[in-house]
Amino acid sequence: MTRIIQSLAEISKPYDVLFCDLWGCLHNGVAPFPDAVEALQDFRARGGKVVLLTNAPRPSKFVMRALDKMGCPRNAYDLVVSSGDAAQDAMFAGAVGRKVWHLGPSKDDGFFTEVPEEWQGQADIERVDFEQAEGIVCTGPFEEETEVPEDYRAKFLLAKLRELPMLCANPDIVVDMGDKRIYCAGALAALYEDMGGEAMYFGKPHPPIYDLARRRLSSIGGAEDSRILAIGDGVNTDVPGAAGEGIDCLFVSGGLAHDQFGPDRENPDPELLRGWLGARQVDPLYTIGTLR
Repeated sequence: MTRIIQSLAEISKPYDVLFCDLWGCLHNGVAPFPDAVEALQDFRARGGKVVLLTNAPRPSKFVMRALDKMGCPRNAYDLVVSSGDAAQDAMFAGAVGRKVWHLGPSKDDGFFTEVPEEWQGQADIERVDFEQAEGIVCTGPFEEETEVPEDYRAKFLLAKLRELPMLCANPDIVVDMGDKRIYCAGALAALYEDMGGEAMYFGKPHPPIYDLARRRLSSIGGAEDSRILAIGDGVNTDVPGAAGEGIDCLFVSGGLAHDQFGPDRENPDPELLRGWLGARQVDPLYTIGTLR
């Protein structure tokens, strides 16, 4: 049964590393949460390391630039590992062919233009029109603030008939940008699978992003899994991902599902919380209203 806590400091002593989610935990897509920033800074000040583990479909360097732009200080974290990083590896390895159709906004162009060092001079991935594609790389809707997955049903029917595999660069279904909820690549991939298409995932809760996080963490000291705490608000991503990796989890109830646990975002109703988690057959070790 999950333990409700009031601050990260209550339970952080046994951990050397945090795998911390971004949207809903550290920021809302517009601005960072001051209490969350302070909690991560305090953890690092005590000698801990913070890996921001995000399902953003862009390489980590672009995620860091976005964090800079919204005012998140770099002393709140040590590394960023994104779903975009893990999915890039798969794309350049040829997971969906060498000629791909990009389904996603222009802000994700760096997924294709910023070739990782290990793939320099080796990979030849060409973005082409849908009619010439061997596969689909999905980073989200073209117009993420207005479009919904059903807008793509006709295109997905054609893709299914051609047996085009889809690489999903962000398994999240939705995120909250300020007060607006928008659909992510995971929602599109889910529709494609429901229609009989093939989709591949590389972000949370799937193993590739955790494997990549451990490899990059090893460059700054590493840690045993028992000394890592995952923090996230995704009951379909962060919580099962941590469980699958044998990592303890702190569920942030005030994120995506904040309206399920009573009127006080910072203090979830214990009965509502446990009933909601039980219905989804997940049991994070800890729960906190908002990261602080």
